Amino acid sequence: MEITGYVDHIIYRKPENGYTVFVLISEGDEITCVGNMPQIDQGDNLCIQGEEVSHPLYGSQIKVVTHRIVPPKDEDSIERYLGSGAIKGIGPALAKRIVKKFGTQTFRIIEEEPERLVEIKGISERIAREISAQMEEKKGMREAMIFLQQYGISNTLAVKIYDTYGMRIYQVMKENPYQLAEDIHGIGFKMADEIAAKIGIRTDSDYRIRSGILYTLLLASLEGHVYLPKEILLRNTSIMLQIPPETIEIQLANLAIDKKLILKTEEERIYVFASSYYYAELNCAGMLLDLDAAIDYFPTEEEQTFEEQFRAGVVKKINRLEQHLQMELDELQRQAVVESILHGVFILTGGPGTGKTTTINMIIRYFEQEGLDIFLAAPTGRAAKRMTEATGFEARTIHRMLELNGGLEEDGRKASFTKNQENPLEADVIIIDEMSMVDVHLFQALLKAISPGTRLILVGDVNQLPSVGPGQVLQDLIKSNVFSVVGLQKIFRQAEDSDIVINAHKIHQGESLELNNKSKDFFFLERNDVNVIYKHMIQLISEKLPGYCKVAPFEVQVLTPMRKGSLGVQVLNQILQKYLNPEAQEKKEHISGETIFREGDKVMQIRNNYQLEWEIVSKYNIPIDKGVGVFNGDMGIVKEIHEYNQTIVVEFDDLRKVTYPFSMLDELELAYAITIHKSQGSEYPAVVMPLLSGPKQLFNRNLLYTGVTRARNCLTILGSKETLEDMIENNQENMRYSGLSARIREVKGIR
Repeated sequence: MEITGYVDHIIYRKPENGYTVFVLISEGDEITCVGNMPQIDQGDNLCIQGEEVSHPLYGSQIKVVTHRIVPPKDEDSIERYLGSGAIKGIGPALAKRIVKKFGTQTFRIIEEEPERLVEIKGISERIAREISAQMEEKKGMREAMIFLQQYGISNTLAVKIYDTYGMRIYQVMKENPYQLAEDIHGIGFKMADEIAAKIGIRTDSDYRIRSGILYTLLLASLEGHVYLPKEILLRNTSIMLQIPPETIEIQLANLAIDKKLILKTEEERIYVFASSYYYAELNCAGMLLDLDAAIDYFPTEEEQTFEEQFRAGVVKKINRLEQHLQMELDELQRQAVVESILHGVFILTGGPGTGKTTTINMIIRYFEQEGLDIFLAAPTGRAAKRMTEATGFEARTIHRMLELNGGLEEDGRKASFTKNQENPLEADVIIIDEMSMVDVHLFQALLKAISPGTRLILVGDVNQLPSVGPGQVLQDLIKSNVFSVVGLQKIFRQAEDSDIVINAHKIHQGESLELNNKSKDFFFLERNDVNVIYKHMIQLISEKLPGYCKVAPFEVQVLTPMRKGSLGVQVLNQILQKYLNPEAQEKKEHISGETIFREGDKVMQIRNNYQLEWEIVSKYNIPIDKGVGVFNGDMGIVKEIHEYNQTIVVEFDDLRKVTYPFSMLDELELAYAITIHKSQGSEYPAVVMPLLSGPKQLFNRNLLYTGVTRARNCLTILGSKETLEDMIENNQENMRYSGLSARIREVKGIR
């Protein structure tokens, strides 16, 4: 249906996406309308198209599909618009006088002859100029919105584009629409390419090729790469743009001149970096070496004797602490504690059950005894919580430790932190756990906030999957052979009782597993039919494991290698939701795309959002803490669904409550089943892992090892024994192009 009327008043507007609830007056009737319309104002004349819907609480509404702002033509409409507050400085009384003077010519007078407004009592020359400027700005914005809509650009993005370029918008769109992809968060290469095609930009345009090269590097970063070899970059860009590689190669030099690319020649190969990634690694290398050099007790050979004496003194203190705390360290653990004291940067690595936690505890106690301030942190909330429980010291997420302020830097991807070079962390020792999860951008932000003289201790299992973000920081630090590293190997007696730990080490070493189900915590159920796996998975989660492991069904986590397929995340979540949180009259629901969100659902945040606000409330619903930032992998429960406000409230594991507008539900997904990649840094009381078949590139030893080590008390694998054995034998890890190791050695002056 199509309706024309004016906006009487706006009931509600969500600033993030422009979702608006407003009352439209049409032929004397009040009509409640809803839709994404960030640019409409009270008093605007609208022509809307939409459909009538019935809201369970608020009755009949019009859901607006399209709309356009039409200029008011009669005197009553003009007076109503001017007096609505849309133009600052004009109220109802002044609007009446203006329209009485100029009638239907009012808008023309304001736009073309604003000086005549001084003929109206109460309007000075200054006010007349301000009124005219506001009218011109609103007119320009509306014309720009109409112009952009013809290229399929949403109102929300159109507002961003207009705010960025103003009236330059027409020049940018005509000459280089690919500029949008660089300047505006939310517009990528593909959207810019579609716009360019509609405008008539040639497929071999220099602008298109340059933007395509940068987009190819961006896609590579989403797979974890920091750079690409030139031949691979040219091949991938050529396939995407459907242009010969030699035509593309010319633009590499031009982008390098513009300082958007860095070309490095190493071992007769040319590697191509996006500038931000190259300098992120280079900065990390320099800052790490500064930290390590700042705690150098023994810079010369003449001080060798003093080094021996100092080490001996440190060892004596550790021995006394062992006796006092009744902790017994093995040789490697003791070496790790000593190295953490003697070096500015120290790396502790080791698999499950090898005593990393005991070693960290001794390191903490040593520095605490010395009167030093110690900060503990981890990449995720779950990992920080585990660290707190294991050490008795408060651990925070890295983002919270760096005091994320919610702002975004220019590229729209990196967060802004309060703690940085100008405002560093006030700590003597910083210990970071689960370092395998830390990507190069987060690592750079961390290093910027650490002053030379502060010890940095990095802990992780180098055999885990690498970070979701670009780089492989922990591996590269070890590979550089520049920093002190201790790798723990001995499996301790208490861990020897866990077949999860024993089998994880066997998997890492490529050894076969004994699958006789005589274990207390590691079970394998041979099931080769997908439907049988579904049935037994539901039985395990809802009936068997809660009693055996003394946990709630929601604490049992399904981990799967894949997103798609019959045993992928998407299908499993639909099945598990049906049985673990079935439809009920008292539970509100909301459908977003192909997902039904239901009160009580287990959900996960699937990308970093540095601007989402959260709060923690007391049992009396009084806020006791608040902040910004929800991160990839954070898990929680849907507590409330509000159809009228178009919001969903999620409470995360650490009691943070976050309100999501419906327009942002693409950042959430059901989490009854998650991928093994998404489980990094987390530990669950009980894990169920379906393994039937999948691509060899994905089904490898590294992935299986990571999945197994996520289970704390009980692991059950459902599927094919042959697939399990193939994964153990398949030691082909996905190759990552990262250059941190090379940058460290380069800055250090080592070839």
